[in-house]
Amino acid sequence: MAAEAEGEHVESEGSLSDVDFGEFVESVVESYRTMPMPAFRYVAFALVPAVVFFFVTIVAIVALSLPTYLLIPTPMLGLLALIAAVMYPKIRMDQRRTRMENRFHLFITHMTVLSTTNIDRVEVFRRIGAEEEYGPLSEEARRIVQLIDAWNQSLDDACRMRANKVPSDLIADFLDRLAYTINSGESLESYLMSEQEAIIRNYATTYEGQLENIEVMKDLYLSMVLSVTFALVFATVLPILSGTDPTMTVSAVVVLYTFIQVGFLYTMYTLAPSDPLWYFPEDRTTSVEWRMRVATAAGSVAAVVLVVVVIAVQLSWTPLAPDVLPLPMYAAVPTTPLLIPGLVARAEEGRVKDRDDAFTSFIRALGSSETARQTTTTRVLETLRDKNFGALTELIDDLYKRLNLRLDASQAWRHFTADSHSYLIQKFSEMYLIGRQMGGAPKHLGELISENMSEVLQLRQQRSQSASTLVGVLYGISAAATFAFFIGLGIVDVISGLGLDFSNPAFDVGSIINTEVYDIETIKYLLVLTLLINASLSSLMTRVVDGGHKVNAYIHFVALTWISCVIGSVTLELVKSLLSV
Repeated sequence: MAAEAEGEHVESEGSLSDVDFGEFVESVVESYRTMPMPAFRYVAFALVPAVVFFFVTIVAIVALSLPTYLLIPTPMLGLLALIAAVMYPKIRMDQRRTRMENRFHLFITHMTVLSTTNIDRVEVFRRIGAEEEYGPLSEEARRIVQLIDAWNQSLDDACRMRANKVPSDLIADFLDRLAYTINSGESLESYLMSEQEAIIRNYATTYEGQLENIEVMKDLYLSMVLSVTFALVFATVLPILSGTDPTMTVSAVVVLYTFIQVGFLYTMYTLAPSDPLWYFPEDRTTSVEWRMRVATAAGSVAAVVLVVVVIAVQLSWTPLAPDVLPLPMYAAVPTTPLLIPGLVARAEEGRVKDRDDAFTSFIRALGSSETARQTTTTRVLETLRDKNFGALTELIDDLYKRLNLRLDASQAWRHFTADSHSYLIQKFSEMYLIGRQMGGAPKHLGELISENMSEVLQLRQQRSQSASTLVGVLYGISAAATFAFFIGLGIVDVISGLGLDFSNPAFDVGSIINTEVYDIETIKYLLVLTLLINASLSSLMTRVVDGGHKVNAYIHFVALTWISCVIGSVTLELVKSLLSV
């Protein structure tokens, strides 16, 4: 019985894998059908040349006398081009699906706000289709409207037709249920209100799943970096026994280390939730942008000046001796001015987060007060501007002043969102304004927006915790890797500088110990370059995971560079003091 059960289990696993492979092939074929370019044209102009190139690489390794180190990379390059050509439509479709699902919760909230107003349900799709920021979702809304206007289809039939074309199962299921609901006579508003909780829960599940994937990638990153660290230590130490050129081995491992870092940076970028924090208006430059630009320019100019000074010292163009500081410290000093833009951006980002936290209370209070007092937004803001809404208080006061001066409401709110520099405040303020202008109930709008934004802010807190643990991992592995890098170099440097005479008529020790193959200074430069590469890519990785402004990466770049360079310098001196004879 056990054997039969085991056989059934194996058979079920095999059938499951067959189903998975079949679904994958079907999805690839479907991606060719949904391309904007006709499939036969793509095959003729992309797929066929890739196949020809692959066969050319195969013929090249057979017909030509290629060096040994090119025998494997050459056909691999052709195979990579072929796989890329075959999978590009699938990759493009997956990217489109991801873009749709990342903005779906905001899209549905916007639709819900529009549905609570006094406009027709087709007009809801027409207006949401005009919002270019939703990307593929707006395209789908415009296609639904086109089916209604140009092909005289009903709304439920148009939704059902587009449900069969969208690449996302989530959006397809939503459109199917929407078509059924409309056909049964239920209003669009009631359907969207009932969908709110399910949509935000699904978004939260997806968001948390992406954060869990990042946690897995952190463990994998730690393992890979430790492996390459050992490889770099071996590449530094082993040539003393083998006699191979250590500069070449170290350079090869440094290149490998860089590729691994870039690969993990790209992986983190693809796995991280698409939830931007900042908002920058396109029509004007705010004071915050000017401050950040000035700080970035000042820090960059100061860093370039210090780079020139360091080069001058290294080339003995100054009274200072080139060895006045350890070599790694010369790499750390020029990065210090980059703290200026980093600190400015960090302070501004902290204020943006404070405004996000205060906005939920503000929009709820605004909606409730407008409904209770049955008055205009300006009259309500006259009392709310005296309340304490933290970092948002000053902007609320400015909004009241603009509205009180009879400035156009859209322009006044646009200035409010631009000064807040918050993506969420910009989106939800726009929704509230549109809902009010079209006759929506203020209290209902305020509660709807506040609940949705609160959910997003809770998810951002989890993201911040994940980013904090990543920062700890990056700092720890950078310090450990630097110590390993330089302790191997320090041992070789000490052995090379002992000046021992290995000549022995009975036993040729010089044939085992090969110190003459080392160019210690060049290897030092390579290791310092590795530290800078690690600091730059690690700092970018922290920004990708926490979703903040890229200028904030300067803080981690400077900190990682200084920590690594100090540890490297101390390690070299420590090895010399311990092994000196």
